[in-house]
Amino acid sequence: MTAPLGLEDAQARLLALAPALRSETVPADAALGRVLAGDVHAARTQPPADLSAMDGYALAPGEGPWRLVGESRAGAPFRDVLSPGECVRISTGAMVPPGADRVLLQEDAADENGRITATEMPPPGRHIRARGFDFHAEDLLLAKGTRLTPARLALALAGGHGTLPVTRRVRVAVMDSGDELAPDPARCLPHQIPASNAAMIAAMLAPLGCEVTRIGPVPDDREALAGALALAEGTDILVTSGGASVGDHDLVKPALADWGAGIAFWKIAIKPGKPLLVATRGDQVILGLPGNPVSSFVTAFLFALPLVRAAQGDPDPLPRPVILRAGEPLPAVGPRREFLRAVSEGDAVRLAGSQDSSALSALAAADCLIDRPAGAPPVPAGAPVPVFRLQNG
Repeated sequence: MTAPLGLEDAQARLLALAPALRSETVPADAALGRVLAGDVHAARTQPPADLSAMDGYALAPGEGPWRLVGESRAGAPFRDVLSPGECVRISTGAMVPPGADRVLLQEDAADENGRITATEMPPPGRHIRARGFDFHAEDLLLAKGTRLTPARLALALAGGHGTLPVTRRVRVAVMDSGDELAPDPARCLPHQIPASNAAMIAAMLAPLGCEVTRIGPVPDDREALAGALALAEGTDILVTSGGASVGDHDLVKPALADWGAGIAFWKIAIKPGKPLLVATRGDQVILGLPGNPVSSFVTAFLFALPLVRAAQGDPDPLPRPVILRAGEPLPAVGPRREFLRAVSEGDAVRLAGSQDSSALSALAAADCLIDRPAGAPPVPAGAPVPVFRLQNG
C-alpha cells in the first residue's frame, strides 16, 4: 500500500492540477474580491498637480506680509500666477497656484484687512503634496495575481481604470454524502445528524468570490451518487465531503470511477484529515474531503481554499503560518502531523477544547490551528509554535 503523502507534497501535487481559467474585463466597481488577470499600470498621474495638504494660505516666496488676491478651492483653482508679496486662501486638496512655494496653516496666520502675516513661518515646500508623489502615469500599480481589496480597488480607480481584467469566477460544486445526514437540521431523527459540511465549506469559499453550487446531502448509494455527480457537470472544481474512506459504505471513489474520474492521489499524513482524495476528470478537479466536520474544515482550509486561489491566478495560494508561543503545555505528537484547534490570546495560543475530529464546539471557538510536526516531543508553555490564523484561510 502506498504511504500517505506529506502535506507540502500533497499541496504541490494538487496545485499543479489547478484548472486554468480565462480572463474577462469587468467594471471596476464589480471587481472587489476578484483576482487580476494582468498588470494594471497607471493611466494618469496622482496627484495631477501640486495640491495643498492643509487649509490655509498659499504664499509667494518671501517673508511677508502678503496681499490676499484670491482663493483656490478643491475643484475650483486660482487661475493666475502669484507675484512676489501675494497669496491666496487655499483649502485642503486645492491646486497650489503657480508662483506659490509653501502653504501657511490658517492657525499660523493673521489677516488684517487682506494683509496676511505669519506667526510661524513654514519652510519652502511645506504642506504641499507634489504632483505625482503617489504615482506617475505608466507606473505599475497592481501586479497580475493581486486580489482586489477595497484599498486596491480604490488605487485602480485613482489610476484611471473604470474596468479591470480579472480571472473568471471559479465554478465550484460542494457535495456532502452519507446515509446519516438529515437535510433539515430541525427535523433530525435519532439515527441522523444534521448535514452541515457542505454549508460550512461553501461559507469558507464565499470570501474568495466563487460561484458555489451545493449538492446533497446524498445517500450512500452509487445510483444516487451518480445522479449527484451529474449535477456537477461544467464546474471547475468539485468538493465532496464524506464517503472517501475505506468503509463498506464509502462509495465516493467507485462513483467517481463510474463518472470517468481518475484518482490522482489518496491519503495524507495529517491529523485530522488523512482520507483526503484528489481526482481529475478532464480539466475538472475533484477534491474528496473526510466526512467528520473538523477533518472536513481542516482539509478545506489546507487544500480546497488554496486550490481555488491557484485557479484564480493567485501566485501565493497557500496559507502562511505565524509564530506564537504556547499558552499551555502541548502533548507529544504521533506518526501524523497534527493541526490542533486553538484560540490566540495576544502572542500566546491555547487549545480551544476537545481535539476530536467531530467536535464542532471546539472548532467554532477556534481562531487558529497549531501546526505540530509528526513525532514531535511535548512542548512546554511559552515555547514558540507555528500557527495558521483561520481568518487568513
